[in-house]
Amino acid sequence: MYKGKKVVVVLPAYNAERTLQKTYGEIPFDIVDEVILCDDASKDDTAGLAGKLGIHHIIIHPENKGYGANQKSLYNKALDLGADIIIMLHPDYQYTPLLIPSMVNIIGDGLYPVVLASRILGKGALKGGMPLYKYIANRFLTMVQNLLVNYKLSEYHTGYRAFDREILQSINFNDNSDDFIFDNEMLSQIIYKGYDIGEVTCPTKYFEEASSINFRRSVTYGTGVLRVSFLHLINKMGVYKSPLYK
Repeated sequence: MYKGKKVVVVLPAYNAERTLQKTYGEIPFDIVDEVILCDDASKDDTAGLAGKLGIHHIIIHPENKGYGANQKSLYNKALDLGADIIIMLHPDYQYTPLLIPSMVNIIGDGLYPVVLASRILGKGALKGGMPLYKYIANRFLTMVQNLLVNYKLSEYHTGYRAFDREILQSINFNDNSDDFIFDNEMLSQIIYKGYDIGEVTCPTKYFEEASSINFRRSVTYGTGVLRVSFLHLINKMGVYKSPLYK
């Protein structure tokens, strides 16, 4: 716990058997109380390894539901367990769990209710091997998003995030997409509600075992990002009211 607050790490997993042990081994259990893993119908033995590592809360989707659906299962379970601070960490070892204490401190001390681990602050992204086309797309999409949603973040596309319990209870995340655009919908909802978001710089690693979406899926994701940003704008203008912003 951190200052009496229960800290829970959630792991959205898909074919993570080769990297799960490394990720789990770096989680700082001096402050982390629980770990929840959701296996989205992996083709390997991700769930079996999770049990052997001692992860007590394992959710298994019998069919692949998507990255967003995976997070919905995790966040709902974390809230059910009474989590006060929830950290979403990919189990593919692309992001270091060693940043968890810093992210927990920021939320636990009331500085920000949301913290993103940014690959763009500093030189972590390209130094860590992010493909150039993804870096350029990240910068372009982030620039457009900052303009449309009237906020300023270094990136909206990191998969390493921490939330105060209040955030998950106040946004309508269960109605979000089951696909990769879920992450952007969440941030749009958080900004729409007027919450502040903090960022910490994060080194990242791109390697064969790390999860990544292909070029075609990246284009679909980028189009979805622009759609969410325009939806945010027209809701703020009062032109349209989406159920995402209840």
